[in-house]
Amino acid sequence: MQVLRYGDSGLAVSYLQLALARAGPAPIEPDGIFGRRTLTVVETFQSRNGLTPDGVVGKLTWTALYPYLTGYTVHVLRAGDTYFALARRFNTTVQAITTANPTLVPTNLPVGANLIVPLGFDVVTDRVPYSYALTQLIAEGLQKRYPFIGKRPIGASVMGKELFCLILGAGESQVSFNASHHANEWITTPLTLRFLEEYAKAFAQGGRIFDIDARTLFARTILFLIPLVNPDGVDLVTGALPQEDSYYKQAEALAGFYPAIPFPNGWKANMRGVDLNLQYPAGWDEARDFKFAQGFVRPGPRDFVGLGPLTEPESQALYRFTLSRRFRLILAYHTQGEVIFWKYRDYEPPRSYEIALAFADASGYAVEETPFGSGNAGYKDWFIQTYNLPGYTIEAGLGESPLPLSDLPKMYEDNIGIMALALRMA
Repeated sequence: MQVLRYGDSGLAVSYLQLALARAGPAPIEPDGIFGRRTLTVVETFQSRNGLTPDGVVGKLTWTALYPYLTGYTVHVLRAGDTYFALARRFNTTVQAITTANPTLVPTNLPVGANLIVPLGFDVVTDRVPYSYALTQLIAEGLQKRYPFIGKRPIGASVMGKELFCLILGAGESQVSFNASHHANEWITTPLTLRFLEEYAKAFAQGGRIFDIDARTLFARTILFLIPLVNPDGVDLVTGALPQEDSYYKQAEALAGFYPAIPFPNGWKANMRGVDLNLQYPAGWDEARDFKFAQGFVRPGPRDFVGLGPLTEPESQALYRFTLSRRFRLILAYHTQGEVIFWKYRDYEPPRSYEIALAFADASGYAVEETPFGSGNAGYKDWFIQTYNLPGYTIEAGLGESPLPLSDLPKMYEDNIGIMALALRMA
């Protein structure tokens, strides 16, 4: 993280404020502005943590704040430590500590060993915009708190950011969710990550998710979540990519050819100006002809199909990863419209409409066929065409993308049933 001081503003300041709010030296709301209130809270935090209270957030202060972004800390065990005492000290629970340390015996704790201590808040947040860096921190925190969550790389973006999936489950039926194909639809990343966290918590506690037994789901299925298909584009939209960066300037130049599309909020594409959900080999020629007729003939913020299918590293990565697995069902998360798109052309995979109706009943969303102008070259289209298995594009929320974070709680309540039922019905 960059060095921050009084007068700064931006996404990094929002993350600072989120960490301070979780650390609890004093109430503070993330607004991205390092003003007088933030300065006072920083100085208080520094004093309480043995740091020079100069109000400058450098390496040492960020290191002290790190647990409040990942949701865990590491405690070196001492003689006399107990889970009960540590839970009280760190405002967490004995069960959370036990879950995070499956190889340790609580009645025989080895002095000098490292103990993962989950802190007393959920890792996935709805208080700050997302970025590649925050998504990586959340992934780290979820894996530490729930060590049965796996992670594996599947490729890299144009800018070299790692594309990865998070894995939860031990069954034979494989299911995949993906989010943020489109940059200004980044709210789908915390939407799907929150489900993963709630599912992992329910499994650890022997509980239920959407009134479905989590341990039964875990035993029968494996969930592969790709939470951030387009990290470069998301960083552009949310402000994580500095305006002086050459990639930002390149995107700004491409956007100049489409002045009617707001920049950067209207940006959906990857950093080469290619729409990643128009990159898959399912009616790509038809998609090209339709989008070219609309005037999207060169790289830009949205709707440019590229020079051919699968020219972009992000779409290539998801394509190859899908070919390497045996997914029984996929969900591709987008915004907005509160609509479930369930078929591609005349393909109607067995049970796909039945499952779509169950999703609709759980969410209140409408079940519709994809409009002609959006009905080719998408990931869901290619999956259905290739495997003749259920695949769905979920258009979450209502409004103009990027949707505000204040919409996320309702979006989650609407979509928790879709995601839980996807696992049960696959």
